[in-house]
Amino acid sequence: MLEKVKKVIACEIDPRLVGELQKRVQGTCLANKLEIKVGDILKTDLPFFDACVANLPYQISSPFVFKLLLHRPFFRCAILMFQREFALRLVAKPGTKLYCRLSINTQLLARVDHLMKVGKNNFRPPPKVESSVVRIEPKNPPPPINFQEWDGLVRIAFVRKNKTLSAAFKSSAVEQLLDHNYRIHCSLHNTTAAWLQFRRHPFLIDTTRRMKMFCILSPKSYLSQSDCNGTSSSHKSNEQNRAYTLCFLLKPYMQLYHR
Repeated sequence: MLEKVKKVIACEIDPRLVGELQKRVQGTCLANKLEIKVGDILKTDLPFFDACVANLPYQISSPFVFKLLLHRPFFRCAILMFQREFALRLVAKPGTKLYCRLSINTQLLARVDHLMKVGKNNFRPPPKVESSVVRIEPKNPPPPINFQEWDGLVRIAFVRKNKTLSAAFKSSAVEQLLDHNYRIHCSLHNTTAAWLQFRRHPFLIDTTRRMKMFCILSPKSYLSQSDCNGTSSSHKSNEQNRAYTLCFLLKPYMQLYHR
């Protein structure tokens, strides 16, 4: 790569490999084009770059992909090698068995293509898994959504893939999370809890038929804020609790995803 590009910034956690790489370019005209960062790539601030080429440790595949996709300014493309199963989930289409939260979030933020398969016999020593090379091109501009809120929605929807959306959002743990986050949201924005409005419109409480209405507030978005107490809910029924927590429309998010 040093012969083809203006500059290469390499990141390596193993100092032995860093030393070997430095020996290979030492005293050559290519040495000035190489910059090496020693450390964990997940804990390193990414510099500006145009293209990324990497053969990653497979255990950090998912966090690295999203670190890359949320990096600013935008890069042109990334050519990455992953474990075969992970790569197939990245490019999986709706309705297939491999379609999952990873597929949705990656394809929301980028265009992903499967380029080639790499057999385990191409490595020494050969690993126990097959590999694949994929190309990731971030969408610029990105969809105008809060990614933490979107990811909170998808996390709940895909926590049990065999469950219906209605069943997923009726679980006690999810209802408590939505209730807690919605109270904080109301306190931070100085608004009245929406459950008061549902008293006048009881038809909105039918959560089974009206699953377009969700309150998806990411814990990371609000729990880090100062503690705020919302309106007391000790006198509200379970149906009212469910109604006022399911208060934001899912439909706009889905329209953005399918563009």
